[in-house]
Formats: sequence, structure tokens, C-alpha cells
Amino acid sequence: MKKSLYLIVAIVFFGIKLSNAQIPNSGFEIWNNIGSYSNPDSWSCMNDETAAAAVFTCTKGTPGNPGSSYLKLTSKAVTGMGIVPGIAVCGTLNTTTMQPEAGFPFDSRPANLAGNWQHMIFGNSQGFIDVTLTRWDVNSQSRITVASAHRVLVGMAMGWAAFTIPLNYFEGNNPDSCIITLSASGSVPAVNDYLWVDNLNFTGNVTGLAKTQKEATVLIYPNPANTDLLLDLSVIKDRNVTVSIYDVTGKKVLEIINMEVTEKNSIDISTLKKGSFVITIQASEGTVTRNFIKQ
Repeated sequence: MKKSLYLIVAIVFFGIKLSNAQIPNSGFEIWNNIGSYSNPDSWSCMNDETAAAAVFTCTKGTPGNPGSSYLKLTSKAVTGMGIVPGIAVCGTLNTTTMQPEAGFPFDSRPANLAGNWQHMIFGNSQGFIDVTLTRWDVNSQSRITVASAHRVLVGMAMGWAAFTIPLNYFEGNNPDSCIITLSASGSVPAVNDYLWVDNLNFTGNVTGLAKTQKEATVLIYPNPANTDLLLDLSVIKDRNVTVSIYDVTGKKVLEIINMEVTEKNSIDISTLKKGSFVITIQASEGTVTRNFIKQ
């Protein structure tokens, strides 16, 4: 009896760990019937907002590649709303701002997002695929971006084609959440822009960065900081390093190339908005990553 109980617990535990390393409904085989339309399970889209006009920007395509179905995103004109982009978020989508609000539990460090797609635009604003891995930071009480990727859909793919999008990592910790955004259009959607997607999956693995004694002695202060951030880089052998600062979305907001290494380097952060940031210091010996808060 006890062995059976241990086995059940082990199955549940490893099942949870497995689910936290996978993309929900990644093959778009599961759809929820809402009545006159259906939505892909675990994905948010604009269908609930456009249903009153009997127009749907997120639909089920068949057959899949592979499987029985795939995701069809098409930008369409909706009365009273203008042109609504075909957009889907694995998690929660703010249907007013059309920005992702939350993702799904995820604790791995994949190297790439892969899958199959078809896409084409009818205007000048290309669609995109966006991936963001984040974790909750107890000290700053905010979300920190662990890795991100943003791929603009260049040209067109009139038949099914495989794609691979590498992720850019900013730190060595594991994430606890992932947001994937698929959009048929950019900021200026055109009617009939489309993006079809199937067989999403993460590939490869990026090992977490081990904190060496040298890395541990690279100091940034004060933290939180207001106008100036000070760096003690005296343990780095290089005479010059490249310093980059990223916001919580993974966007690079500041870069200093060939900064001279001293015991007290000062960086002007007065123009940054208040919030959490990631700073990376790249030298020939490796890259050091730190988090800081701008007050």
C-alpha cells in the first residue's frame, strides 16, 4: 500500500514538472465551443470581443501540420472596432490594449521556440511571434525577465514551413512563467493579414550560469538607485567591457560599449523610468548579470 502511494505521488510530482516544461495546447488540437464559434484551449484571443459582429480573427484550421487542426489568425475589419489584428496569447490577453497580461507556469531554460507556420501580410505592418520567460523576484517584489525572443515575420510563407526562434538569456536563474504571443499583424494591421501556426515546441537547453567567486565580487550599488548606478569591476581582467541594461520586457534601454574598467564606474540612469531592470556586464571572461531597481 505504501509503495503504491509513493508511486502515485511520484507520478503526480513528475507530471507537474513535465507540465511546467511544455506549452499548453501546443498543437492546437483542443478547442472550446462557445456556441457560434470556438476558441483554442489555454489561449486568449479577440473572438469574445468581436462575436457580436459575427467576425472572428482566431479560427480552427484543418488538417493540422501535423495533427487534425492548427491555429488560423486573420486580421479583419469589425464594425465599431476598426481593423482587429489576428492575435493569440498563451495565457491572458488584455483585449483593450491587445497586450499580454499573464502566461503559463514554466520552469525550464529552452534554447529555441520552434514550430510550423504560414504567413502573409496585405499592408506594410508585419506580424510577429514573441516569447518572454520571467520569474518573480522576492527582493524587488517584481517580475524579472529571464529570457525573451521577438521574431518579425519577414516576407511570406505560402506553404507550411518550419521555424526556429532562438531565445536571448539575461540571467542564470530559472523562470517560473512563460508568455507566447502570436500576431498576424504589426502595429498597423491590414485586412486579411494572416498567420497560421502549428506544432509549437521548445528545443534545446541553456544551462544556468554558475556564480563563480569572481562573479560574486562584481558589485553594483546603491540598489535601489535614483540617478547614478555604481559598479565595482576591479576583479575583471579586461581593460574594457560592454554594459547593457534591459527593462522587464527584455528591451535594451541602455548600452555602453568599451567602458573602461575601474573600481568605481558610474552609469547615469536618470532617464530610465522607475521599475526593475537587468544589467549585464560582458567581458572576455564571461558575462555577469545583476538586477537593480530604479527609484
